[in-house]
Amino acid sequence: QPDYDLYYHRGPQFRLDMNAAWPRLVGHPNLYWEGARNTPIELVQSEFELLVSEDGDNLRINFYPAFDDSQQDSQFLIVKETPSRLCIYPKNEQVMRLSEIISNGLTIPREAEKNLRKTLSTLAPMINIQSDLEGVVDAEEIEADPRIHANLLPYGEGLRATLRVKPFGEFGAYFPPGHGRAKLSVAHDDKRYSTTRDLEKEKQLLDSLLQHSSILGDEEEFDDEYLIEDPQDCLELLEQLHAEGDNVLIAWPEGEVMRIASSFDTNNLRLSINKSEDWFQLEGSVSTDPSLVLSLRQLLDLTDGKKGRFVEIGEGQFLSLTSQFRKKLDSIRRYAELSGEGAKISALASLALEDFTDMVGELTVDEAWKKHIHSIQELEDYQPKLPSTLQTELRDYQLQGYQWLSRLAKWGVGACLADDMGLGKTMQTLAILLERASLGPALVVAPTSVSNNWESEIRKFAPTLKAHFYREHEREKLLNEADKFDVVITSYGLLQQDSELFIEKRWSSIVLDEAQAIKNVNAKRTRTAHQLQGDFKMVTTGTPIENHLGELWSLFRFLNPGLLGTQQQFMRNFISPIEKDKDADAKAHLKKLIQPFILRRTKTQVLDELPPKTEITLEIPLSEGERSLYEAVRSKAMDSIAKSQQAGAAGGGAQQGNHLKVLAAITKLRLASCHPRLVMEDSTLSSSKLERFGELVEELLENHHKALVFSQFVKHLAIIREYLDKKGVSYQYLDGSTPVGQRKTRVDAFQNGEGELFLISLKAGGSGLNLTAADYVIHMDPWWNPAVEDQASDRAHRIGQTRPVTIYRLVTENTIEQKIVKLHHHKRDLADSLLEGSDMSGSMSAEQMLALIRES
Repeated sequence: QPDYDLYYHRGPQFRLDMNAAWPRLVGHPNLYWEGARNTPIELVQSEFELLVSEDGDNLRINFYPAFDDSQQDSQFLIVKETPSRLCIYPKNEQVMRLSEIISNGLTIPREAEKNLRKTLSTLAPMINIQSDLEGVVDAEEIEADPRIHANLLPYGEGLRATLRVKPFGEFGAYFPPGHGRAKLSVAHDDKRYSTTRDLEKEKQLLDSLLQHSSILGDEEEFDDEYLIEDPQDCLELLEQLHAEGDNVLIAWPEGEVMRIASSFDTNNLRLSINKSEDWFQLEGSVSTDPSLVLSLRQLLDLTDGKKGRFVEIGEGQFLSLTSQFRKKLDSIRRYAELSGEGAKISALASLALEDFTDMVGELTVDEAWKKHIHSIQELEDYQPKLPSTLQTELRDYQLQGYQWLSRLAKWGVGACLADDMGLGKTMQTLAILLERASLGPALVVAPTSVSNNWESEIRKFAPTLKAHFYREHEREKLLNEADKFDVVITSYGLLQQDSELFIEKRWSSIVLDEAQAIKNVNAKRTRTAHQLQGDFKMVTTGTPIENHLGELWSLFRFLNPGLLGTQQQFMRNFISPIEKDKDADAKAHLKKLIQPFILRRTKTQVLDELPPKTEITLEIPLSEGERSLYEAVRSKAMDSIAKSQQAGAAGGGAQQGNHLKVLAAITKLRLASCHPRLVMEDSTLSSSKLERFGELVEELLENHHKALVFSQFVKHLAIIREYLDKKGVSYQYLDGSTPVGQRKTRVDAFQNGEGELFLISLKAGGSGLNLTAADYVIHMDPWWNPAVEDQASDRAHRIGQTRPVTIYRLVTENTIEQKIVKLHHHKRDLADSLLEGSDMSGSMSAEQMLALIRES
């Protein structure tokens, strides 16, 4: 009846009397759960039962199902048998009286069995009786069905699932496997049947299913009902249920909602590989029966952007791919470019797919592929001999490095020698230049600070090579006439300045030393390097990745163009998944792709004789005056940035301007952390950091130690020089303005004992120098990337060092410097994280940099 409630509703509100509704809903086709309105519920009616069971020396009577206090106001007891099946039990007067008498069950001595049988015969017309006693129930005995019924109900994007047994097969109630009473009877089509369940058999079948199912969990975790929300997990469960064969029956509410149409493994794949211009074309197909055949391209399209190993091919129909097959498809997608009915792959990337071709069911290849693979296999047996004209003895690992370079040169591909700083990359490079000297001229591009070192090393260790500096006079003539055994040495600056001359020349060998110089792909020097023509290209760098993966792409664009695809492809396949999503599979794929072309050894791996290195961070509190000055600088920076952002928003952007403003503010805070005069020239405040530096230097000199002192700020070094001059401490000095000729002079002077300290600007002298006369290193201010600091520290901790090396980092407390040091945690050895599988970090956004200022 309509019930009008004008205060809350406009119009009638209908209330449903469930006591009247339940019997009418039995067998109704349109009954649904609130969360699964596409799947009907089966509603059946049954009767209460008396259960008579043997309990040791006694007999026990129970009422089934037990009354539920939460349903005491209802005229029915509702029991959920499966996710899609409800059973209602009417509470008539006789049932209510019996339930009050029996309540929580009755225990009767065995001696009273005769009287119990009489009582049961009296009750039989009023209620169903299930008894372990023979002769109580007159029924036809049938064999129990022990098979597991997996009842599945679509729920949201997932499934609800219950595991039950149905002892009477086509009719009767469901029970948890291996649990409940063994002897059962039921009325069906006006006839009574009985059976005895094999509880042990049911339990065995359940255990088998649980052991083979990663979704359902262990036996100890067996649940009455499962909610599986992930569609891939649902399909995984479906496959695991099918794998149990006839021991498990899968029941859907109405027909099949999810169906695995076919299962594919790599042995179902027919693959062909054929040469196509500069690529190899991969084409193939998979099939398990004539009705379902898919091309390799179709498989790649179907799995693109999808996770998991189940692929939907139609409404509710899925393909099952083995995990191994799915991973191989992902590999092809990352290493290759979609083409035709398959994909095309660079010859250089073929090594990453080598194990895949071994797994396919049927492989057809052309002669070009056979020759390609044969040439790679031959390289494994190739043992190049060290050139006799190399005037030094290489260590074992250096000899292996030279042989590795020689094999790649023979193959005709580029190589990245990424050994740790101080392991003799120059010696290994000189060996390969000597081997290739008779093939034509070589070009060495190096930072200005180490150009002299290249010339002296060539004259000393490879005298048959003719070193030529590319300098002011007759540059073009030098390039034109460079021939066999000539090595032209130039800086990155001159390479950029005379880019057209260098690009026109064909070189036998090209070496980019400290190749992190071409990490910025948009820089002119990088674009020039990418266009250099060489038969063999190699780079040396202790830090192949300093900040982000884009730097690695730039290196390989020079070494082996095409290996990592275009910038956009590399961004999609590797940078975004690895740096943003922390995708371990993408990282593993990239590692496998670049591994043949990168050789990286750390000092701890190859140098047992290198003395130990100790790193110490000295945290220095600011004085009250310094703290006030620092906070004033920070507050002013925040106000300036806020105004800039407001103006940018009103004017429609200026994002780049904001980024530069934040960077400038950070630089000013870093300066304020070092010395008040760096942000206020006429300040009379003393510097706590400089005072602590003075104490440290005094202690080192008293104990006859020498130290390298690094700072990124030349102005900071100027203040330190002024301080040392007053104290009468002798030192050498080097920054970006130091003439090339004087660099070597000052390095040699320090190595020969002239000067207690060597003051060096980090960028100008952080690489390529051998300063083993020092056994202490002091970093006056932390740099963003710890790899650059490590490289600077290893000017002292390298081959030739015989004393333990101690590295001090001077960091002011509660300033931006401490935050930078915390960032080191995430950025240290980014290259190693790729090669060894640890975590990896990316470059910083303006917002991340702003966070450094907000609460410094």
